[in-house]
Amino acid sequence: MIFSRAATIRDSLTRTRRSVFGQIAGLFGPGEITEEFWDELEELLIMADIGVDTTTALITNLREDIIGHSWRRAEQVAGLLKERLVDILEAPQRPYLEGNRQLSVVLVVGVNGSGKTTSIAKLAKYHKDRGQKVMLVAGDTFRAAAIDQLKIWGERVGVEVIASQPGGDPGAVVYDAIRASRSRNVDVLIIDTAGRLHTKFNLMEELKKVYNVAQKQVHRAPHETLLVLDATTGQNALSQAKVFKQAAQISGVILAKLDGTAKGGMAFAIARDLELPIFFVGTGEKVEDLAEFNARAFVDGLFSEEK
Repeated sequence: MIFSRAATIRDSLTRTRRSVFGQIAGLFGPGEITEEFWDELEELLIMADIGVDTTTALITNLREDIIGHSWRRAEQVAGLLKERLVDILEAPQRPYLEGNRQLSVVLVVGVNGSGKTTSIAKLAKYHKDRGQKVMLVAGDTFRAAAIDQLKIWGERVGVEVIASQPGGDPGAVVYDAIRASRSRNVDVLIIDTAGRLHTKFNLMEELKKVYNVAQKQVHRAPHETLLVLDATTGQNALSQAKVFKQAAQISGVILAKLDGTAKGGMAFAIARDLELPIFFVGTGEKVEDLAEFNARAFVDGLFSEEK
């Protein structure tokens, strides 16, 4: 299973590997380390959506390490850079849904169009494939299309969806779903939420309703609040993440559409700037295309040579 996950992550990074990170790998030849080398590396890291702050910290640390080792050749930097990148990704990591409980409640948030609904379906299949009984909740009651879309995915995956009429109270839907989950011995309840970003206040108020209901009905719920980010939108997604982190108690990230971007570096900005673990990555369009995140497999996938 570990090998298939690593291969899946690698496959999803093909565009990224052939683009900016391919250029970064090209810098690590037998030549001398010069100021031009550092300037090019810095420019490429920023182009890869790693972010200015993270890039600056990386370059500073690499320079210090090179001096400490008395290294002079660019090829000696490659392994060091990979280890530094792995360290960044691993720093906030922890196991997904830690602990054993009768019912696990997972909230999923993210802007409309980020791949949120598809990610929920993939997550449902992930749990179902592990022998768990899953139920979905159409908590985005503001859009009829969101409710219908979740129902369609529920049918495809083979899991029940609890929904109300459009315009209904999301808190009431969650309340009904929790009661239904208990009566039907559900293991994992996954709740879709409103994906609008009109104002931070509105977002907070809408999410607060769902939080309060979940907390009153299930001990320490929600047990995870996952933010779905569209990897293809780069730094824009990072800006969205900051708003959601302020509005909700985000516990981790699903990085969607990883296969559709030629950059992919935003994973490092998520880990360092937001201090959030990445639990899953969307590696394709099929419902089974969800891989558990592995920092080393991710970094290796960015730099490994084409076969």
